[in-house]
Amino acid sequence: MSAPTVESTSPQRPDTLIGVFPATSVADVASAAERSRQAQRAWWAESPVTRAAALSAAADSLATHASELTELVITEVGKPRGEASGEVQRALAILRYFAQLSLAPLGDHLPAAGPAGSVLLDTRRPRGVAGLITPWNFPLAIPLWKAAPALAAGNAVLLKPAPAATATAVRLHELLAPHLPDELFTVLPGDGITGAALVAGSDVVSFTGSTAVGRAVVADAAAAGIPVQAEMGGLNASVVLPDADVAFAARTIAAAAMGYAGQKCTATSRVVVVGHNPHFVDALAAAVAELPVGDPGDSSTVVGPVISSSACAAVTDAVTAAVSRGGRLLTGSRRLDPGWFVTPALVDGLESIDELHREEVFGPLASIQYAADTDAAVELVNSTRYGLVTGLFTGSLDDALRLVPRFDTGMVKVNGSTSGADFHASFGGEKDSGYGPAEQGRHVLDFYSRHHTVTLAPAAG
Repeated sequence: MSAPTVESTSPQRPDTLIGVFPATSVADVASAAERSRQAQRAWWAESPVTRAAALSAAADSLATHASELTELVITEVGKPRGEASGEVQRALAILRYFAQLSLAPLGDHLPAAGPAGSVLLDTRRPRGVAGLITPWNFPLAIPLWKAAPALAAGNAVLLKPAPAATATAVRLHELLAPHLPDELFTVLPGDGITGAALVAGSDVVSFTGSTAVGRAVVADAAAAGIPVQAEMGGLNASVVLPDADVAFAARTIAAAAMGYAGQKCTATSRVVVVGHNPHFVDALAAAVAELPVGDPGDSSTVVGPVISSSACAAVTDAVTAAVSRGGRLLTGSRRLDPGWFVTPALVDGLESIDELHREEVFGPLASIQYAADTDAAVELVNSTRYGLVTGLFTGSLDDALRLVPRFDTGMVKVNGSTSGADFHASFGGEKDSGYGPAEQGRHVLDFYSRHHTVTLAPAAG
């Protein structure tokens, strides 16, 4: 019987095979973890200046191959060229940012209660091996926004990418490995079995993916006493107040909901319109319908393919079901061949408790809800089990200041797209959108470290 493999194909050309990779067995994961732990302990953990230089060199390596990486992201996951190029630049920025944070203070010097002259230090130490499980939709940025701080803090990294993004992860390893100690950064292709073994062999775990899988990862890590963070689903709302700039809000929300075929955890899935505002609804439907759909390699494309046949069916089936429940299809939900293309769909007329307002559909689909006033809008925003990001469109600073604290989401963006994030700021959700500390920003170094308190007192004299 042949050994199991991982295959990656192109969503815009499903017959095109990007790569075939041997799946990593449970025994091979355990062996890789031990080798990584030895490499980390050898000298990487104690050499912050060397870590900074190595990560800077790794960033230079990626920069040299930026065009190649852009083409690979386009081909493997169908990301439109503009966003693919932007992701590569973001990956470079992440590496350079955390290269410098390798030199961040390791802790605090505190007043000591001991004899005169005593020193009390609260320091950070690396945990050991960081096990990272990453999705396919940001095949460079998400692995690096986990791996870069883990490495900067002095850890080794084991990366289990989503099967659909394996080729990009393998190429990332090829570019980074020459600048790092042997076995310090390892890519482990595989499925859920590989992921479970990764959790078991790690000292700290970070996950991004679906809520169902994330819960399982959190449970396994917690049972083993391993620190874990998980970034999971989103069902993000953009709230449009009566005083919002209609054209600006429509354009921004259309792009936030449908860019990259809506395949972002921060994409707008629900649009909450406050008051009677048919002009905005018409403008939003028109903006969605006008988004260019097609070949992700074309620089004008905004909406490329979804990742797979099942993802395509999930969108069209959800629209069909919503219409059968009384929803009104304003635009979209049309299949385009070849490849896994579906035109962006916008639906309204559903009950507030409708399934489409409760469960995430990972694709180019959004629904419109109506609220009589801002209190009702807040209630709609907070009515789901998710809590990643909320958008608010208004010209009133007073309304913004009043409403922002009332949204039960980890992030709020006023007059801005729900999609996207700043790598130097904390990123994370509440409720079923996130578990554990936030990612990114300088504070994430604490997650990849353990604190170590040291008291130095004068020798007895």
